[in-house]
Amino acid sequence: MQAEILTIGTELLLGEIVDTNAAFIARRLAEIGVDLYRKTTVGDNEERIVAALRQALERADVVITTGGLGPTVDDVTREAVARATGRELVLDEALLASIEALFARWGRPMRANNRRQAYIPAGAIPIENPVGTAPAFIVEASQGTVISLPGVPREMRYLLEQAVLPYLQRRMDGQATVIHSKRLHVVGLGESEIDRRLDDLMHWENPTVGLAAKEGQVDIRIAAKATDEEGAERLIADAEARIRERLGKHVYGEEEETLEGVVAALLAGRGMRLAVLESNTLGAVAGRLAATPQGPQVLQSGHLVLAPDEAGRLLGLSSPPERWEALVCREVAERGALHLRRAAGAEAALVVIGHLVAGATLQEQGKGESWVAMAWTEKGGEELAEVRSVRVPMGGIQDPARSRITTRALDLVRRVLG
Repeated sequence: MQAEILTIGTELLLGEIVDTNAAFIARRLAEIGVDLYRKTTVGDNEERIVAALRQALERADVVITTGGLGPTVDDVTREAVARATGRELVLDEALLASIEALFARWGRPMRANNRRQAYIPAGAIPIENPVGTAPAFIVEASQGTVISLPGVPREMRYLLEQAVLPYLQRRMDGQATVIHSKRLHVVGLGESEIDRRLDDLMHWENPTVGLAAKEGQVDIRIAAKATDEEGAERLIADAEARIRERLGKHVYGEEEETLEGVVAALLAGRGMRLAVLESNTLGAVAGRLAATPQGPQVLQSGHLVLAPDEAGRLLGLSSPPERWEALVCREVAERGALHLRRAAGAEAALVVIGHLVAGATLQEQGKGESWVAMAWTEKGGEELAEVRSVRVPMGGIQDPARSRITTRALDLVRRVLG
């Protein structure tokens, strides 16, 4: 079964509210094996809604609409569905009675315009709404099926769960499938390089493999369809094994795992505490670690330095430079990490030192470079500290440079300990 979603509301087109309905419906459709190929948004204009419905019915078996079922004159979904499916609007007495009963239960008078909400296309299957005044309905037409739900998220979700999904599952009896998906998180590789390494996998039809670039990382989505959960999980497991084999340690986690959460768990697992000194990341490394469940356990201290004399003192330099730029180099970062670890009495220390560019334009932001260094020793060790560093070819204190440098710093800790 192929479906499309049509969300209706001028406020959605203007960006006044975020469309959460389509995302919720999409997830629930996938869980019962319905293929969703397209989502469309249209304003509160009857002619445009009719056109969008007719186009969707040419492509899909089922079109699910949300919004436009209220009592006001700009709620025209009922009229549009009736026109698109060649029907008249008729008053459903049972729906009218349910709306009147709802107002009586609330102890409020029912306005005349609420009567409009009891009109549905002739022959439609009515769906009473016990949690709101906007009933839903299903039109089974020769062109296809239209399911119209209210736009209020709480009402939409209730009616989708209680009425629409069971209806669709009955329609799919004998051909029911399940769709499962899994996300893997990747750092240290760009989207184009991942695409090159996974090129053949991304041409698969089942399971499908897709990429989503985010700030400082790339997510890989694996989606599989099968007749049962076990079959879908087997398809995902096979694809995941191939992806991990090709990307190696660049895969840091899956699903809801975060990079800072993985790093904090690694530190906790080794019984290590981390001291952090940051400049152009403005405390983001320590902040992200502190927000994890193990953060208070593994974060020994956090220092934010923006002045060369203070940075020189904390990094253990005998003669701090007058200019900040002299601090941004491998030698200062590595020696500073070794000194910070000893001074803090921690098992590990991380130093992030970079150019403090505060560019006003996108072209200026990110100029310069940053150095990240980590010094560490196993718990109980003192004189056998090791150090590793990495150059990040960008500086600055503004995003996106700041978040990317933060991610590289956390990933260095992960690679050292992983």
